[in-house]
Amino acid sequence: MKKLVAIVLLIFCGSLLKAQSISLFNGENLDGWEVFGTEKWYVEDGLLICESGPDAGYGYLGTEKEYKNFILDLDFKQEADGNSGVFIRSSVEGTTVSGWQVEVAPPGKFTGGVYESYGRQWLKKPKPEKDVALKFGDWNHMTIKVDGKQITSWLNGTEMVSFKDRIIGKGEGSVLLQIHDGGGIKVKWKNIELTPLD
Repeated sequence: MKKLVAIVLLIFCGSLLKAQSISLFNGENLDGWEVFGTEKWYVEDGLLICESGPDAGYGYLGTEKEYKNFILDLDFKQEADGNSGVFIRSSVEGTTVSGWQVEVAPPGKFTGGVYESYGRQWLKKPKPEKDVALKFGDWNHMTIKVDGKQITSWLNGTEMVSFKDRIIGKGEGSVLLQIHDGGGIKVKWKNIELTPLD
């Protein structure tokens, strides 16, 4: 009986350890991240900030580690244009990205939808009526769950999209934050936490 209790406790503790979240941003610097492109990524007052640079091109900030199955929670605040995104299972060469973006964009531009860059483009857009979940110019909370072929996004508690995709299921890579090209963009980020699912 004691052995059985010990085994159950080990399994329970193991599952708790597995479900522990990892803070991807320490609030002080860009340790654990890699910058791609010439756009600005910096830390100010405990916030991670991306801002258009003089080239007004695409820019990415990617985790040095790769993550496959996870729940990602983060807060973002859009200033100016605010066109950005969160990439999952993705990689970058120069400023050419390979992977899938959960959109962060101004009103009417499908925040929470999933877009495949340099590939199939829009895979799933949220229904237009869900756009009211976005608080442009204020803090928003986004949750992204990626588990095998399934990807689901939530914005301020509203489920934006949920679907299965075979190609996403085979994907490998990092978590990336994006700044869109065109200039005049500024987005603030905080509380970036990832919970591994495997």
